[in-house]
Amino acid sequence: MSIWWSLHLRREAASVPLARRLLLGTMETAGVDPDVSYDLSVALTEACANAVEHGGGLGAHGISEAYRVTAYLDGDTCRIEVTDSGPGFPAHLGGRTGDRVGAAGAVGPAGPAETAEHGRGLGLIEELADHVRFRNRPGRGAVVSFDKILKWREGALLKVS
Repeated sequence: MSIWWSLHLRREAASVPLARRLLLGTMETAGVDPDVSYDLSVALTEACANAVEHGGGLGAHGISEAYRVTAYLDGDTCRIEVTDSGPGFPAHLGGRTGDRVGAAGAVGPAGPAETAEHGRGLGLIEELADHVRFRNRPGRGAVVSFDKILKWREGALLKVS
């Protein structure tokens, strides 16, 4: 069995815990190890927070534009994509017409200063996931997608296969 779901959310802070709870509930129901679920939920929280903060302006009638979260559990892998309609990633973060692909443990561009209050989210996603892709869609926003190999709880009844 494969599980996937997609949410279309307003760019509001209240949408972030909703996406996180849905992911955690899906993982628990499927029998995913809690440590893996936690890592993915933190990575999702960071990606959603970035979409809320940087993912676009106000749309028609002053309503904030939306972003989309899609999660796929297939076999022993979970893939999550967060897509927004903002200006995209700046060039120093891989924001160009192509992609920036990161892997856990890979050395990337210099991160924020140790005392910085912002700017750690993308690096955290890279640390928590097995494979990360930051992609710009020129004129249409940005996509953060990340994968993680799943481990299962001992005695899990429902393993996605």
